[in-house]
Amino acid sequence: MRFLVSYVLSVWLGVLCVISVCLWSGIWRGGFAWDGSFQQFNWHPVLMVTSLVVLYGNAILLYRVPLTWSKWWCKLTHAGLLFVAVVLSVLGVRAAFDFHTANNIPHLYSLHSWTGISTVALFTLQWFVGICAFLLPWTPLAFRARLKPLHIWMGIAIFILSLVTSLSGINEKLLLTLNGRNGSDTEPYTALPAEALFANSLGIVVVIFGLLVLKLLSNQKWKNPEFENETDRPLLPDAR
Repeated sequence: MRFLVSYVLSVWLGVLCVISVCLWSGIWRGGFAWDGSFQQFNWHPVLMVTSLVVLYGNAILLYRVPLTWSKWWCKLTHAGLLFVAVVLSVLGVRAAFDFHTANNIPHLYSLHSWTGISTVALFTLQWFVGICAFLLPWTPLAFRARLKPLHIWMGIAIFILSLVTSLSGINEKLLLTLNGRNGSDTEPYTALPAEALFANSLGIVVVIFGLLVLKLLSNQKWKNPEFENETDRPLLPDAR
């Protein structure tokens, strides 16, 4: 029951993260477009939070959920969610790069951009290696067993990097847009206007979601024993 309550809460917090970042970009930042403008950049936080935080967090929790389906379907769903997250994260990076190019802004100059591009690269590599190692039927079982601890550790590390990058991105965007300069009629960040309060609150929700996911992953009692051993070689959905 404690796991179920915690898991439902994590799902609810994930949905709240997505709704909040959409509202931030839609209400305070002028909406969305795909033309190199500020409105295109607004897709960046939406896509990155949705992919690297929410979808990623829910994908790595799948192995804790007491499901009645086979290990094959759990693996396939895990890989499918992560594939959607990879696609959305790449689109999020593209939105930022297009905006920078259109407005003559240098690429990859900030710490946020460094951690972000590293996270996306590691995430994509982790997904590809996971597909080859755990879904392809000809992968040696001994190799799977040896790779699994590293795969799990890397998955958690990438999720933590995603949280750090998201928080630094929220803060960087507020510092750059609420600066009270260049004729802007918005209040500076230091005055803590409504947008700053909302975006800061979004950051807190991201932190709570991330900590809850990590708590669910760290509790050894909530592991699904049916998914612990890499002794299967799935090829068809009904394979064991």
